[in-house]
Amino acid sequence: MKEINCDVLVVGAGPAGSVTAWYAAKSGANVLLVEKRQEIGSPVRCGEGLSKYWLKDVGIPENRRWIANEVDGARIFSPSGKVWEINEKDAGNEVGYVIERDQFDKALAELAAKAGAEIMLKTWVRGIIKKDGYVRGAIARHMGEDLKINAKIVVGADGYESQVGRWAGLDTSLSPNDIDSCIQYRMTGIECDRRYCDFYLGSCAPGGYIWVFPKNEDTANVGIGVQLSKLKYPGEVKQYLDRWIEKQPGIRKGKKIDMVAGAVSISKPLEKTVDNGLMLVGDAARMIDPITGGGVSNGCKAAKVCGEVAGEAIAAGDYSAAFLQKYEKGWRALLEEKQYRNWLAKEKLVTLSDKVFDDIIDLLSGTKLERLNALNLLKAVREKFPDLVKEFEDFL
Repeated sequence: MKEINCDVLVVGAGPAGSVTAWYAAKSGANVLLVEKRQEIGSPVRCGEGLSKYWLKDVGIPENRRWIANEVDGARIFSPSGKVWEINEKDAGNEVGYVIERDQFDKALAELAAKAGAEIMLKTWVRGIIKKDGYVRGAIARHMGEDLKINAKIVVGADGYESQVGRWAGLDTSLSPNDIDSCIQYRMTGIECDRRYCDFYLGSCAPGGYIWVFPKNEDTANVGIGVQLSKLKYPGEVKQYLDRWIEKQPGIRKGKKIDMVAGAVSISKPLEKTVDNGLMLVGDAARMIDPITGGGVSNGCKAAKVCGEVAGEAIAAGDYSAAFLQKYEKGWRALLEEKQYRNWLAKEKLVTLSDKVFDDIIDLLSGTKLERLNALNLLKAVREKFPDLVKEFEDFL
């Protein structure tokens, strides 16, 4: 069997994987980034909404190549049609740009490559190598050939219910309450306002929401996420979306030119993301926002820390779980409190009736918040609906 040696093996060339590879390579590590598909970023499985504010923090240069549309803000629609408008700065991690995700992913992979990372496409990791209590690499298949990849550190950026994590003994499985089943059409010839990313709440999408993210003046991603435990049979999530579209004359007249389906985690943070010779990042580490289902920004923020710590570990010659705790502590300092609070809020949101959604949107549209974020939103809700937030009072 052919053997390849590297310092850091990153499994999965999504945004978190590429940013990890980029920062590890910048630190001087010998990095190999492997991707099971033949093209990075394709097929796209994403609503493609992205905020702007965090890009500079991670060092990602903005590029018109992957920016399809720049929006002014978001509109949140209640079941009865009440609307709450939020400006782009305050609207959260999925509002600012509507991007071409395939181009975005390729741009991040290019940053990794230019920093010195090697990239192998059509490379399917089939198992990990463990020796003396450490993860020491992976067995993969590339273009019909088996490979043994020896690595000092393996980073699992392999997405939903990470297989790399499970092979290493970390429990990455999810309960049906912590999974959203999603389907999305790209539709053209529709009526949409390209200034806003629109979100529709309530029984139209139990446990989730419907989104319309405009690519331009007449084309948008129209999608839905529904909590898996709310679905009774296969194909039901598509029926929810199709029924909603039929009730929207401006959307119904459009044509579908693309369709994607998949699942995303909407769970609390994973309890453990490192082991000897191993780190998990991005969706593999459940870094998706439990309320919005968006994970690109969180994954990239954590990936910067992951790549930097990988580089430090290689320089120090210490790949132990004790050393890699620096990553565990680093990403949790950035994300964990918000992730956990939003998971608790999600648990409550899935129980609300359409009437309560109407009341909340009515309340928020008339409330002046000092700074718009989930914490301040929940505090505002507490003023009128204290029972809705009493389970996580300690976080407010």
